[in-house]
Amino acid sequence: MCTTCGCGEGNLYIEGDERNPHSAFRSAPFAPAPRQTMTITGVKTDHFAPTRTPEGDLHYGHGEAGTHAPGQSQRRMLEVEIDVLDKNNRLAAHNRARFAAKQQLVLNLVSSPGSGKTTLLTETLTRLKGRADCAVIEGDQQTVNDAARIRATGTPAIQVNTGKGCHLDAQMIADAAPRLPLADRGILFIENVGNLVCPASFDLGERHKVAVLSVTEGEDKPLKYPHMFAAASLMLLNKVDLLPYLNFDVERCLACAREVNPHIEIILVSATSGEGMEQWLTWLETQRCA
Repeated sequence: MCTTCGCGEGNLYIEGDERNPHSAFRSAPFAPAPRQTMTITGVKTDHFAPTRTPEGDLHYGHGEAGTHAPGQSQRRMLEVEIDVLDKNNRLAAHNRARFAAKQQLVLNLVSSPGSGKTTLLTETLTRLKGRADCAVIEGDQQTVNDAARIRATGTPAIQVNTGKGCHLDAQMIADAAPRLPLADRGILFIENVGNLVCPASFDLGERHKVAVLSVTEGEDKPLKYPHMFAAASLMLLNKVDLLPYLNFDVERCLACAREVNPHIEIILVSATSGEGMEQWLTWLETQRCA
């Protein structure tokens, strides 16, 4: 994962920085830069053995680091993870204090790609007009497409492109949030990069993580990605308007989520049919007034 493999070191671009020639944040090229190839010799391939099941399955998450990276010992990965997360957590605490001072509700929306997160968010923002002041930070590896969709609702949004990185981190939020005109007691939605693995480890300074799971993804997704659903306060089971056309067991899905996180709240929603949307908005208002 990002805390040990270094995949968060990609080029970062925050919308608006192209107008500043001295900015550290520049748009990453869409094509990867050419790399010199070289032959590597002497690499040990047996430094960490996975657990093997009788069926022949391999499990790499049993070491003290809980993950695997070629060429690194479990102890070294653990040291790197502690260093990376410690720095991020300190920045996240600073973000959280700044949001709390303004009584802003900040939510970190996480999901797999294609869960319908952006469509659900645009419908949410449309329904919140006149009820709450809102702003959005959009995270993707490339393009400003989602930020453009958000702005089409009349809501201020800023795009953060992570380049090779597969998640947002606290520093990115610290850089992006001050650029948004969000009033005190407003709601800041952070739409994270579509990924159910690495964003689970990175605190952004949000009050809650909200996991969006669509009914097209399979009932056991919370069991396959337990760290994310364990970290989430709320799960939105999305696209429920498609249930008549799918072989999806809703009760099993809810049971899987609660097996990982007994305290998780769950709302069934559809941006298309409107089902569950008022319940979702009520949850937002309750959190905003908390």
